[in-house]
Amino acid sequence: MMSNAIHDDGTVDLGTPGLKATLDGHVLRVQIDRVEKRNSMTQDMYRGVKRAAILADRDVNIDVLLLTGSADVFCVGGDMGGNAIDDPSLQDEWDPTDHFPFRHLERCSAVVIAAVNGLCYAGGLDIMLHCDFAIATASARFRAPELLRGAPDIFMATRLADWVGVGNAKWIMFAMETFDAERARELGLVQQVVADDDFPAAVDALVANVLLGAPASRGVVKDDMNRQLRQYDGRVFQRSIMNPEMREGMGAFLEKRDPVWPRSSQ
Repeated sequence: MMSNAIHDDGTVDLGTPGLKATLDGHVLRVQIDRVEKRNSMTQDMYRGVKRAAILADRDVNIDVLLLTGSADVFCVGGDMGGNAIDDPSLQDEWDPTDHFPFRHLERCSAVVIAAVNGLCYAGGLDIMLHCDFAIATASARFRAPELLRGAPDIFMATRLADWVGVGNAKWIMFAMETFDAERARELGLVQQVVADDDFPAAVDALVANVLLGAPASRGVVKDDMNRQLRQYDGRVFQRSIMNPEMREGMGAFLEKRDPVWPRSSQ
């Protein structure tokens, strides 16, 4: 299945029109490209990122998986407007155990870089948090609005605490404020901030530096470092799908109003 995904011209089929992927030497470049919906992720797009991580992990010739967005948006999260298009080919999964890409991005033996070219909200922030590190444009903006939707995102809560500490993670998730790239760098969310005009060249230079390292040894180091990350319980999110708070949060989002939270004993 994976061998059929790589075409002779270097393009890579990840099973969704929302992702553009190319194999350039030892670099698998994946661009989130759904500009008309601000690069919001359909389920097939999340699965496509997962497929990219699996491909980069299993192909010994791929050293870097680079994830970026299009126009001035990295990703604003999952598509909650009912615009997702079912893809029957998704029945043929490379790994059917997890539809989200987060675990696969961290376990991928290649170095996974988030090149954050603009808005990075919600699920986009989730993707970035599960990459090895991030480079961002000076105009990039970040936000975690999950609790406005009634969504207890355990993936984000766990990795935010790993990256920025518990106090900063609580500020990001509870205050839900939008913050800029310099603030993200101060917090440790991104490791490099570059002027917008210099961004493509800076990304290429960063990738070139990574490629200088020994591939197998780099994978060993990544695996050892990632052992320090806390494990999250994905079942927490699954158990919360469409509970009363999430139904109200999603409804408020679609109706463009403030949520009115139902109150019940815990």
